[in-house]
Amino acid sequence: MTTDGSLDPESDSFDSHPPFYIGQHSSTRSETLTDTQHGQVLDRGFNFVTSPITNRHFFERVVALYKAHLTEKELWSRSHTTARPNPSLPGPVVPTLTDEDTSYFPCSYVGGIVAYSSPWIDLCSSNPDISSISRQVLNIEVAYANFCGARSIIVPGPRRDGSGSGVALYARAIQEALQAAGRTNLIIHMPMYREPGLEEKAETLTSLFEESNGPEDVDAGEIDLFSAWDSWNTIRLVCSYSTRLFYIAVRIPRRLPEMELQERWFAEPLHYLTIAQKTFQENRNGHPSLSRHHQGLINHYMRLKNAPWFILSDVGPAIESLEESADKMVTDFPTLTEANQTPKESRKSQMPNLNVFVAYLRHLERQQPPFSILETPNLTSFQDWVQSPLQPLSDNLESATYEMFEGDPVKYDQYELAITEAMAEWKVLKKPSAIGAVDANGNPELVVAVAGAGRGPLVTRVLRAAKKTGTSIQLWAVEKNQNAYVYLLRQNKQVWDNQVTVVKTDMRGWEGPQPKGYTNVRCKVDILVTELLGSFGDNELSPECLDGIQRHLAQPHGISIPQSYTAHLSPISTPRIFAELKTQTGDGDANAFETPWVVRLFAMDFVAQKVPGHARFQQAWEFVHPVDVLRADEFADENGVSAKFATAGGGSIAGSSGTNDHNARHCHLTFVCRTRGVIHGLAGFFESVLYAPQVPGKQPVEISILPDQIDRKSKDMISWFPIFFPLKTPLEFPQDSELDVSMWRQTDDTKVWYEWMVEVFAWAGPKTRIKVGTTELHSSRKIACLM
Repeated sequence: MTTDGSLDPESDSFDSHPPFYIGQHSSTRSETLTDTQHGQVLDRGFNFVTSPITNRHFFERVVALYKAHLTEKELWSRSHTTARPNPSLPGPVVPTLTDEDTSYFPCSYVGGIVAYSSPWIDLCSSNPDISSISRQVLNIEVAYANFCGARSIIVPGPRRDGSGSGVALYARAIQEALQAAGRTNLIIHMPMYREPGLEEKAETLTSLFEESNGPEDVDAGEIDLFSAWDSWNTIRLVCSYSTRLFYIAVRIPRRLPEMELQERWFAEPLHYLTIAQKTFQENRNGHPSLSRHHQGLINHYMRLKNAPWFILSDVGPAIESLEESADKMVTDFPTLTEANQTPKESRKSQMPNLNVFVAYLRHLERQQPPFSILETPNLTSFQDWVQSPLQPLSDNLESATYEMFEGDPVKYDQYELAITEAMAEWKVLKKPSAIGAVDANGNPELVVAVAGAGRGPLVTRVLRAAKKTGTSIQLWAVEKNQNAYVYLLRQNKQVWDNQVTVVKTDMRGWEGPQPKGYTNVRCKVDILVTELLGSFGDNELSPECLDGIQRHLAQPHGISIPQSYTAHLSPISTPRIFAELKTQTGDGDANAFETPWVVRLFAMDFVAQKVPGHARFQQAWEFVHPVDVLRADEFADENGVSAKFATAGGGSIAGSSGTNDHNARHCHLTFVCRTRGVIHGLAGFFESVLYAPQVPGKQPVEISILPDQIDRKSKDMISWFPIFFPLKTPLEFPQDSELDVSMWRQTDDTKVWYEWMVEVFAWAGPKTRIKVGTTELHSSRKIACLM
């Protein structure tokens, strides 16, 4: 803290924005920095450095090996009359490392070093000998770095994209290297796109022994922005979405591409952002800077739970300056004043040594927008973490779960507003009450029930709304959880002044309210309040629960809050979650890819675009309450309670009676994708109209978790994360294609489950669509929601 009480930006406790971790990389470095040199780099403001695994001596040994092999092939050709090469001739075998081949050894500061594999190998080479040597070198290097304790190894990505065999060769080599690396992560260094002039120009085995060197031969015409991403997608697909495989975010280009590509990379397992010296521009004072578009990209990417680290490439200090500094350190000793400085003063005295590029990034670090209310450490920890949806009907929730939901004031504020509007309009419209009673002012006394009361937050909001509107009410709180029932009784005595009648029962079996002053008399409910909504609206069986209690709602003027809710879908790319579910499948969860998961989706890409006639987020179906009472009564016994057993209908599922068929749903939606890509599942959202005013001119009271509506309808609401319907196999789609999504809400009167599938179509003519891909039909029936 400073003297005026504000946070000191240099204080270690200053955490109002994500911290930057900055590394240094030199493309010409061939030896690992010594302990002294490493310290000198850190003194210039860097947090870590990269290091080559092998040195120039090893490179020259490999070159000599290949030259000797070429000589042997030439001698064989001369000694045989046939012009056809012999494919059975043994290829070159790279020998093991010696101490002369590397200066990378286990050391005390190995944790501050990121290993960098040799940029001169060419895993994509069409020359089988060069690709074989390259693969051998990579395996030798990653195995040795793993032995030394390297936590991650950067591997330069393929220098060529396209439909040839090069990327496939590269991907196969990376898959093999993952086995050689043991526990170490491999990080693929990819460009965001192939920006002309910013491609890495490294001496390779191909450039030494072949006539062409890949990138220089690329057509300088139209740039395919997604070709580098295509290559990465092939690599991770061949490697089966290994959780030990990351990409090192793309040498950030000097000219940023369109937002679709930026969002595509944002969804990937990002570990580093690399920025070359060429990407920076000089400002008016001659200092390095980045454009506001680059700053926006950095601010966006740094909001990830595992925020990426930075690697500055070829920005200094040069190895020569490090050697000079090391020599000076031997002869120069600190003065008494310098020796007695505090750590903060010492840092300030070293500021002149700060690398100018690091200084600029530190400036950007301080200029980041502060964390918002939705970016608390607790909420951030939920990013892309899959959770099984709650089943409040079959499970009794714990107090901590209730408490977590109660921490969202926005939801309860909206509920209170809806209840207040309903009570206020009741007077304006002069509606009768269910019991026909009036208060001292002649206003009707309303019967209100909170069904599924939990620990009672909605009960409190009902009482506040009644006080605010001057409405006399008789209030019932219905809860089946016997543990929460105890808490409700305590709340009624200590907080609500015994104004509430607490009932322990499943709302579907409740006999209805018994008005005060009457014996053995039941009445109807004027306002029924519930909070049974799930991430998809209906996935916690709100329709089934309300079917069982709505018979107590007064007709025709009774009000259900909420009055309606809609489910919405959008296809997404989310490789992080797919990799996590693949790991769960390997650990024995056979239903991981047929479970609708609740996830705070963050590192993902909405692949569909909003076009005329096709929105990015589309409505799947809707539920409205109350349901037609006559329809509900068809399935009730003589006491008005819904029948659990009935003669099976001929066409119903699994021989069920069909009493819940009216809650089944189906949708078929078409999404338009302008760019090519891959989807890993469907993101589900909901909106709800809590109360639609009956007085003209008033807006409905709503809540929403739709990304394009939440700020307008219920800003900063955190009670619900989206739902995610995964795909067992990632589904690729071409440019300008359409994704047809089919989804069903199924029921057999004892449980509810979802089924979903996706088809890809491309246009072959003005009126002809051809199917180019499809998924299997997924079903959550084995882990269905029990009624």
